[in-house]
Amino acid sequence: MTLIKSISGIRGTIGGKVGESLSPIDVAKYTAAFGTFSKQKGIGKKIVIGRDARPTGQAISGIVSSTLMALGLDVIDLGLSTTPTVEMAVVAEQAAGGIIVTASHNPIQWNALKLLNEKGEFISASDGAEMLKIAENEAYSFAEAMKYGHYKQDESYLQKHIEAILKLELVDVEAITNRNFRIAVDAVNSTGGIAVPMLLEALGVKNVSKFFCEPTGHFPHNPEPLAENLTQISAEIEKGKFDLGIAVDPDVDRLCFICEDGHMFGEEYTLVAVADYVLSQHPGNTVSNLSSTRALKDVTEKLGGEYFASAVGEVNVVDAMKLHNAVIGGEGNGGVIYPELHYGRDALVGIALFLTHLAKFGKNISMLKARYPNYHISKKKIELTPELNVPQVLEEMKERYKKQPINTIDGVRIDFDKEWVHLRASNTEPIIRIYVESDSISKAEYLANKILVDIKEIISEKL
Repeated sequence: MTLIKSISGIRGTIGGKVGESLSPIDVAKYTAAFGTFSKQKGIGKKIVIGRDARPTGQAISGIVSSTLMALGLDVIDLGLSTTPTVEMAVVAEQAAGGIIVTASHNPIQWNALKLLNEKGEFISASDGAEMLKIAENEAYSFAEAMKYGHYKQDESYLQKHIEAILKLELVDVEAITNRNFRIAVDAVNSTGGIAVPMLLEALGVKNVSKFFCEPTGHFPHNPEPLAENLTQISAEIEKGKFDLGIAVDPDVDRLCFICEDGHMFGEEYTLVAVADYVLSQHPGNTVSNLSSTRALKDVTEKLGGEYFASAVGEVNVVDAMKLHNAVIGGEGNGGVIYPELHYGRDALVGIALFLTHLAKFGKNISMLKARYPNYHISKKKIELTPELNVPQVLEEMKERYKKQPINTIDGVRIDFDKEWVHLRASNTEPIIRIYVESDSISKAEYLANKILVDIKEIISEKL
């Protein structure tokens, strides 16, 4: 059983002992701490909540709303929603914060509390530390009977979210409608099954085939939208009946596309393509995290902007985007952040901008992909054990490659001539992530396996 407290929220497996998993007691404890922290800011007494379609979501959401009301806070419950929709609702409601009950791309045995500040953005590391301090000290008290908060359901925000996307200057509904796209959608039986078809209909797409779009929460495959998990929709598209496919994760903040021949456009290239379109209309700077493809840097510089790298984690990307006045940014996992709408990874706005780009391009999606630098990323991981000293392992790796340029703002990134390696402990799982990029699959795999051997040698020497 696992319970992880990080900038990505409170995330854990379901079932097990208190303090060792995301138990009902832990849900109430951390919700009470977050509610207390939100009250202390003095901004207001409203908290917006929403959830993905996981079977455990409704029960956990009930604990969250009851705990918040017991603190004297008013709850606005969006019900089945998306992470970016909740983010936008926090701002629209002038709420003190928000909680999304979702474990994002993690399998069904996981759930989580994603925590938002009054700006509809993930809370900072310092705010998170303060909230955790409140939780550990149990420094919260509950309201008297007549001072309990109120509860209200509001299921209108998905439509409001879509309406806001349609109003964006760079979203061209007429161009999308005129292309008469035939689109297949895999929403992994979560809330994307509601939101994505709604968006496509609003964009004038009349030919939509839905795969796994019933919001039952029973994921038909691993919910992370990667090539190895999207074999069924790829096989359907390969038959030649569609112009492209769209896949999202359970809370709709990750996005990837499938080409007309069934091959992956590549989740790393979601942001690259959207940025290409945005920058062609409004030149400026971009940001992605250290584990994202260098293709974004290439495209940005080609269009006259400057590229900046951040630590992994949406809050870190957003901070860097604000610092460098970026017009577009995100993460290579298919996360698009478009500040013109809001500062949060948003698959829905990513779909609208991408389809506009593809419609104006006038050719098929494979030809669009061919316009971009052809890099390949290999991703490996090592399971963490209690005796493994991660900082020591990373220090040893720095020593082994000290002759190469090294960046340590988030784990260790080692740059070579046309390749890079990024090693870091995951915020969401008990693993060390290993990312390697090169200009060919074979080179990336070779270097990734070499790094894996290096780490295993270090671990064996230290244990």
